[in-house]
Amino acid sequence: MTRKITRRDFLNGTQVAIGASLLSPWAETFGTDAPGFDLGPDYYPPSKTGLRGSHHGSWETMHARVAGATWPSRAIEEEYDLVIVGGGISGLSAAHFYRREKPSARILILDNHDDFGGHAKRNEFTVDGRNHIAYGGTETIDTPSGYTSVSKALLKDIGIDLQRFYEYFDQGLYDKMDLSYAIAFDKETYGERKLVTGYGSRPWQEFVADTPLSETAKADLVRAFTEERDYLPGMSRDEKIALLSKISYRSYLKDYVKVDEQVLEMYQRWGMSYWCVGMDEVPAIYILGYTDGGGMPGLQHTVQLEGGRGDEPYIFHFPDGNASVARLLVRSLIPDALPGSTMEDSVTARLDYSKLDQQGEAVRIRLNSTVVNVTHSDNSKAVDITYVHSGGSHTVRARKCIMACYNSAIPYICPDLPEEQRAGLAYNVKVPLTYTKVMVPNWRAFADLGVRFVFYTNDFYKQVELDYPVSIGDYQFGADPDQPMALHMCHVPYFDDIQGPEQWRAGRRKLLETPFSTYEHHVRDQLDQALSGAGFDAERDISAITVNRWAHGYSYSPALLWEPDYESDADKPWVIGRQAFGRISIANSDAGAAANTNAAITQAFRAVQETL
Repeated sequence: MTRKITRRDFLNGTQVAIGASLLSPWAETFGTDAPGFDLGPDYYPPSKTGLRGSHHGSWETMHARVAGATWPSRAIEEEYDLVIVGGGISGLSAAHFYRREKPSARILILDNHDDFGGHAKRNEFTVDGRNHIAYGGTETIDTPSGYTSVSKALLKDIGIDLQRFYEYFDQGLYDKMDLSYAIAFDKETYGERKLVTGYGSRPWQEFVADTPLSETAKADLVRAFTEERDYLPGMSRDEKIALLSKISYRSYLKDYVKVDEQVLEMYQRWGMSYWCVGMDEVPAIYILGYTDGGGMPGLQHTVQLEGGRGDEPYIFHFPDGNASVARLLVRSLIPDALPGSTMEDSVTARLDYSKLDQQGEAVRIRLNSTVVNVTHSDNSKAVDITYVHSGGSHTVRARKCIMACYNSAIPYICPDLPEEQRAGLAYNVKVPLTYTKVMVPNWRAFADLGVRFVFYTNDFYKQVELDYPVSIGDYQFGADPDQPMALHMCHVPYFDDIQGPEQWRAGRRKLLETPFSTYEHHVRDQLDQALSGAGFDAERDISAITVNRWAHGYSYSPALLWEPDYESDADKPWVIGRQAFGRISIANSDAGAAANTNAAITQAFRAVQETL
């Protein structure tokens, strides 16, 4: 029987007093834990529900540091060859690369979260005695053919065989069931809340006839999709590409395709889970490579470009997303922590967190540890790293240090950096978002409606979608609609009156101020809106909710309209920011200004080469 949600599930979703947490060290706000670093045999963060991601206890110390709080440097407690700040994929990859060159090196990885992996986060749910796995962040090895040789080699080194996903991922499942995309129109813009199915699969005239669009908007949408018309006549292909690279998709639809305001609003938030801004800030040229879910209108007959992924399918997905990449990296560093020897058996193997930080081991991963100060020793022959764990400060010394954490935090942690480098690192404003996983006892309502993905025109969550149909090793995807599933919903704070990176700063604050009850309310409301017509009842049919809140989420995107042109790579702020400083090197996908695993691995390799 499916377990009902209780408030106990959401205990860690209670709102925090932001002001207090910014002005006080973590210990003063939340109290202290028992001393020592032992995690114990029952420690298992993937099974936690409620507010996860940037969970309470993971961010308050760093925010206090930014606000001016300091912690004393202690006597040196431990010494290492390398200390890595940040236990995400970049930090774990850095440890992997360093050990390959120096097998006997002693390495300590420090991370502020209660789990490793950074944004590659694993969520687990138990329904009717069976374990279900979901991704709480980085979801897929996207376009691995475009990975650097370094990244490809690392995936192979840790046991990932990409070709096997062609067998494990059921690419035809939802098509065989005739499940398509749907639009949930909002009342404020369109006069009623209405779900319309068949976006991109039904004839456009038939689809728009069911929508609450005005007659003018209906005609414009059909025309934009079906009329074989060049909306930039008389321009060469190069001239078209140049123009479309400088104007937004919204401007293109408004000024060239000349569609009604209701059509503009229909697409304004379309790419919020991808670009995390409205379509008035996304270059129109990018729409040609964004074909998911039936595509976007107006450009098909104006200019032709090859899609972003070419012929490579979007299938390289573990049930927990790229958390499996992180877990396999941990297996390569600390074999006893993750039983087994293949990528298949790693999916269901239970990771033993008590093995991560054992005295005397060559590699140690220390969680719940926020680094607050990194400086060279007096003779500049080592680096001293001070961190806060369980409310107390500790200092370790290393021959070399790699900062694989959020690059925008480094100026506050490394006070001796040159001003130009500090400015380059601060330029990297990370993008806030949440990945909410909703465990349901079955997905029959989706099947009965003929839907796999619902796009909301203007609501808290931009979408709800069915999980990726992948079965690997002993883990079997619930391909029958009467089996349980973890639905995926994405929320990105949206502001009508703020553009550029400042909207992401405002969004970060908003995410941290939003209590779990707000996320839960919108989950229930939006699922009922979309699915109640097929008998879904949120009060009855939700087993658990995990909100993976990433106040500092995607790496900074330099591909939007406000970004200036740079004369060379050397002039780019993130390139200036990532330069080595004495014995300190800088990794993380931020250092490549690209929110993907390829960047995380490639920047880790570069940082390790600097340390060597």
